Amino acid sequence: MERSRDWWTQAQADLAHAKAAASVGHFDWACFAAHQAAEKGLKAAFERRGEKVGGHSVRYLLSALGEGVPPELLSAAKVLDKHYIPTRYPNGLAQGAPTEFYTREEAEDAIRRAEEILRFCDRLLAG
Repeated sequence: MERSRDWWTQAQADLAHAKAAASVGHFDWACFAAHQAAEKGLKAAFERRGEKVGGHSVRYLLSALGEGVPPELLSAAKVLDKHYIPTRYPNGLAQGAPTEFYTREEAEDAIRRAEEILRFCDRLLAG
């Protein structure tokens, strides 16, 4: 069964969660949710193509799409991938809890980058 709509719905929910988290100062979770939104949007695109793909690297997923991925999206993906582990685990940092380190600017940047990737995915899903 083809489930691109399910992946896309969850990507949109994760993006909404990123924005909500940022609005109440949970910048670490906003960054992680932005990463998740981009990852799930890309998995929706693969699902639509009838391809199964694993992993959590947004850059890898974009690269696996093949040609036609704008270089600026690959750069955005690299930034988002850096939010996958250290946003959630204290041992991802030298010391301290992730919640003590992430900033509003980082959260807003992550959300913007996720939105760019989701716009690209939306075009793939429409095609």
